[in-house]
Amino acid sequence: MPPIGCGDSQGTDVTIANEPLVNWDAFAQARTELGASFVRILGYFREDGVKSVSRIEEAMRAENATAMVIPAHTLKGEARQFGADPLAELAETIEMTARACIERHDTPTQALEFVVQLRPLFETTLSLLEREANPLVERRPAAFGKRAFTS
Repeated sequence: MPPIGCGDSQGTDVTIANEPLVNWDAFAQARTELGASFVRILGYFREDGVKSVSRIEEAMRAENATAMVIPAHTLKGEARQFGADPLAELAETIEMTARACIERHDTPTQALEFVVQLRPLFETTLSLLEREANPLVERRPAAFGKRAFTS
């Protein structure tokens, strides 16, 4: 996966290989569907994601493909729920690589290039999601308070 590039000054258009890190339409749909539970569930994504990334890294250090599968699968599904498609795709690549290693009774050395990209991508993506979900995020208001007079 190529390095992460930056978009606008708000950081909402951060891309990887010209693909946005967050599909904002899917994010908005999840926000609508989850309603008042959205922020709480995003918090679960943070907690579960941190654990999943750590477990995948630990499994990589131990060369244990079996231990990679469940956390990668979990991260993949949760990332997709919030529109974090590149993160979900990277987690899926790790999951499928680990599954192939299990079938071949092999160590997951070929997963290393993907595992090293996981934490930075997770942290950047999570930052974008939380920034957008925060009700105190600075928005670009049309006008507030007294009507602006133009003469």
